[in-house]
Amino acid sequence: MTSSYAFHPMTAADLPLIRRWLDEAHVREWWGDPDEQFALVSGDLDEPAMDQFIVLAGDRPFGYLQCYRLTAWNTGFGPQPEGTRGIDLFIGDGNMIARGHGSAFIRQFVDEQLRHGLARMVTDPDPLNLRAIRAYERTGFIRDRMVATPDGPALLMVRKP
Repeated sequence: MTSSYAFHPMTAADLPLIRRWLDEAHVREWWGDPDEQFALVSGDLDEPAMDQFIVLAGDRPFGYLQCYRLTAWNTGFGPQPEGTRGIDLFIGDGNMIARGHGSAFIRQFVDEQLRHGLARMVTDPDPLNLRAIRAYERTGFIRDRMVATPDGPALLMVRKP
């Protein structure tokens, strides 16, 4: 496992890779319909409140991460402090699952955001996605409460400095 990850800002050139990953069974299980998700992800390329990244281990792309201003997508999280950002992600390369990469790159990304003054990061995994919940907990996220989102019930998790 690598000790450092790169977060390459996503461009239109990355869309075929994202499309392929969204079709993978382990991504579909939690992200849902690949066509619907591809439309959302590709449609957010020019969204100013959304930062999208391809996650690399060395020069190997293996994951997707989006980080957004919560005020733009506050769908059921309730009031949050000004400046709160949310993250969603997946590991697209099935060979990189269950090897510690998820919690490692989440930690690196969120720690960097907090070092630069972010006061709070939130995420909302499906409450049945125990692998994701454990990965977030390993990086310092704490369980806050169950919330209702357009995608169904979710576990709101919070990370502060």
